[in-house]
Amino acid sequence: MTTTTVRTTFLELEITGKCQLACAHCYAGSGPDAGHGTMTADTWRSVIDQAAGMGVTEVQFIGGEPTLHPDFLPLLDHAIGQGLKVQVFSNLVHVRDAVWDRLRCPAVSLATSYYSDRADQHARVTGRRSSHDRTRANITRAVELGIPLKVGIIDTFDGQRVAQARAELEALGVERVHIDRQRGVGRAATATGPAVGELCGRCGIGRAAIGPHGDVWMCVLSRFLPPAGNVLRTPLRTILEGDAMAALMAQVPRRRDATACNPNKDGSDCSPAESTACNPAY
Repeated sequence: MTTTTVRTTFLELEITGKCQLACAHCYAGSGPDAGHGTMTADTWRSVIDQAAGMGVTEVQFIGGEPTLHPDFLPLLDHAIGQGLKVQVFSNLVHVRDAVWDRLRCPAVSLATSYYSDRADQHARVTGRRSSHDRTRANITRAVELGIPLKVGIIDTFDGQRVAQARAELEALGVERVHIDRQRGVGRAATATGPAVGELCGRCGIGRAAIGPHGDVWMCVLSRFLPPAGNVLRTPLRTILEGDAMAALMAQVPRRRDATACNPNKDGSDCSPAESTACNPAY
């Protein structure tokens, strides 16, 4: 299938695999024992510079838990300094005061995941008993501080109180809540392995992702496919505009509205990688 070339405007920067949690469905297999990868702060800054220079308008810091990276704040400041919008995707288990200070910057927004209004169900997904109360408390604080916040709910098991979780979030003042099914990638992959049918159908259109070792993917969920290149060896623009990326995009079944854009609503695209570069209406 022929893909439509769309200028990349949104870039996911997976700066670490380290996370306090070990979610059962994690697309990246992140956890407490994972590392920050081989990308250094300097190479991440170079990627941010290249991205800004080629017309990217927004980046998302993701992981793992991006705030655990020792250079998270300097990298966030660098992206802001390049005039980019920045979204921070955090589990909100622990947020340092310095991080709260940066999250209040007008160029920054926040995203997180939430699984149930019941602590035991939330912990069943995250693998950590205290995660529900901590995340909920920090969701409340983000709302009180007026930080733009988007919360994704992944439906991972039968009986999960998804509707109740959404109602709770809305009662807390969260205006952007998105529900998605569990995607069969990462830890949630089936015995036959992940397949392109598990992707949303918009991978690579206006967006791309870079992992902690420099690999470039169509999105963070498509890492089971070969990378289009590696920014430690090849300039970002060359990778994104190259034949390898085009060949990967051609493998993905496309929805009829895959090149459209409606940034004012949220919908059923690949959580947690939802962005304004995606069309949410299908």
